[in-house]
Amino acid sequence: MPAPIAIKKPQLLEIHGHQRQDPYYWMNDRENQEVIDHLNAENDYVKEVMKPTEVLQKQLFEEMKGRIKEQDESVPYFKSGYFWYTRYEKGSEYPIFCRKPGSLEAEEAVILDVNALAEGKSYFQVAQAATSTNQQLLAFAADEVGRRIYTIRFKNLDTHEFLEDQIPEVTGNFVWASDQRSIFYSKQDPETLRSFQIYKHILGSPSSTDQLVYEELDEEFSCMVHKTKSEKFILIHSESTISSEVRFIPADQPVAAFQILQARIPHLEYAADHFGDYFYIRTNDQAQNFKLVKAPLANPGKENWIEVIPHRPETLFEDFDLFSKFLVTQERSNGLTQINIQPWESEGKGEGHSLAFEDETYTAYVGTNPEFDTNLLRFVYNSLVSPSSVYEYDMVTRQKTLLKQQEVVGGHEPSDYHSERIWAKAADGVLVPISLVYQKSTFSKTGKNPVLLYAYGSYGYSMDAYFSSNRLSLLQRGFIFAIAHIRGGEDLGRAWYEDGKLLKKKNTFTDFIACAEHLIQQEYSSPAHLYAMGGSAGGLLMGAVINMRPDLFNGVIANVPFVDVVTTMLDESIPLTTGEFQEWGNPKEKEFYDYMLSYSPYDNVNAQAYPNLLVTSGLHDSQVQYWEPTKWVAKLRELKKDQKLLLLFTNMEAGHGGASGRFNPLKEIALEYAFLLLLEEKTNK
Repeated sequence: MPAPIAIKKPQLLEIHGHQRQDPYYWMNDRENQEVIDHLNAENDYVKEVMKPTEVLQKQLFEEMKGRIKEQDESVPYFKSGYFWYTRYEKGSEYPIFCRKPGSLEAEEAVILDVNALAEGKSYFQVAQAATSTNQQLLAFAADEVGRRIYTIRFKNLDTHEFLEDQIPEVTGNFVWASDQRSIFYSKQDPETLRSFQIYKHILGSPSSTDQLVYEELDEEFSCMVHKTKSEKFILIHSESTISSEVRFIPADQPVAAFQILQARIPHLEYAADHFGDYFYIRTNDQAQNFKLVKAPLANPGKENWIEVIPHRPETLFEDFDLFSKFLVTQERSNGLTQINIQPWESEGKGEGHSLAFEDETYTAYVGTNPEFDTNLLRFVYNSLVSPSSVYEYDMVTRQKTLLKQQEVVGGHEPSDYHSERIWAKAADGVLVPISLVYQKSTFSKTGKNPVLLYAYGSYGYSMDAYFSSNRLSLLQRGFIFAIAHIRGGEDLGRAWYEDGKLLKKKNTFTDFIACAEHLIQQEYSSPAHLYAMGGSAGGLLMGAVINMRPDLFNGVIANVPFVDVVTTMLDESIPLTTGEFQEWGNPKEKEFYDYMLSYSPYDNVNAQAYPNLLVTSGLHDSQVQYWEPTKWVAKLRELKKDQKLLLLFTNMEAGHGGASGRFNPLKEIALEYAFLLLLEEKTNK
């Protein structure tokens, strides 16, 4: 079956006196049947090319599904007189939200069965579910398309009946006021999907009469609403990439006017919570790696901020949690997370202690802790070899109790695997960490191991070393899995992020190349056995890297890749564009236009040999529009000088996150793994 060849329709794009021809520009119309036909043809081509792997894909799917405990439930947590948890029934795709009054021995009450709501639908996701203060009403936000456009619905938990109230076409972010009848929610622009308005809904009234309480007029900002842990205040948090602004009202005064905590200032970021007589605020005010301050409720502006935890150049202050007797902080040093506990009586003295973690590379974070007056801290820990575990830690006795470890059905022995962290030298001499894991019995340092190198490298998202039961299907077949902690993330602090954005974005790409070269030099792998993978902004990384160094990889998987950088960032009607000018730059300014154009994957496809390539996309994607990967594949197919595989799979019923449910996404992972294993089999012949 021949590969689909896209029709070319000349389109001239011009700015700054520079012209570009985009023959595939016409693909940006999802209502055009010609577009749908082309996507279906690409999907048919994938099915035909991957036909020899159909048995393998089914085997991989069953393997991965078989490791998931089908009859399962989360660790209950206590809040407002109830124990809350979610559970799954055997064969079900979606969670069941439950609670028990007062005791875990009490009778279970099902508050929402998502399986019943999703029946007959090809896609369904509940983004948020929350009860009113008196625990009698449930609000939840549901998306039935995958474009992250939600409808908020309500349920009476005494009668189990759904209310007539519905709030359509919203972001899914909402919060209850304390009066049991007012709910604040965020709404997106229907075209750009920027979350820019906060409304108040009164139960029993039509959503068309909802009151607009705040509108974010700056197109580089978005806004959301949430409650403080104390539930005493409702906050509106406005944020751009480089600036923040918080407004607040008492949660029991839903008719009050929102007050500004601290007016926005360029490059001042902050986020607030409440305890006692103060707002506690994480901020970068004269603190690149952030610090903690507190502000009196009556006068919370910056001029009254009191330092609680000072800035430390070597430590990234990531988050904090407030308890009646303790302050808990989550920090990152040398690329690894620490959780620190400090009694309030030692505030400002730097006293306290940290939790000890043994693995060389791992993921740890503060878990769900809704209760103030407790000595018990929930935290989550896992590593590349150890399944996710929920612990309860007594902050007084310092005793740690394992509440639950993710069960890998069929068994998993961590000692069969080895994880380590190594360092690659980047082009400018900076050392970049790589976390990797492999099965001991299949590993040999001869350069013949297949390696899957993964990275993201944008928005300051740190890419921690985490456990995946799905990944075992690759490890058990001899693969090494590696994570490149490249600049653009925040793995080594805020400066690590700053050095991988805007006019320094190319550091992200050269860091990844350096990591690939290091794995080859150290004989973990070779170009014949090295594979790369990234999604969204990580898909941009994949596209840029294979334009720069296609010789390094045998195969590449680019999931929902952001590859048409210049055209997208010039179109302010596309979701996410205006809010990301501080991440990528505004190409309406020539300096940024020229720099983006120099690395944009779509614009830099040229007549050369490329690695084998699998590209995935979602027709309803609201973050990376489907036409970006579609255009990119069409151009690659037109220009590349090789006979290697080039596949585009588009999920016609989902968006950025792929299929919904517990098991449906495994089919797409099985396709990706089969692609890698097919290439490795061909290489070894």
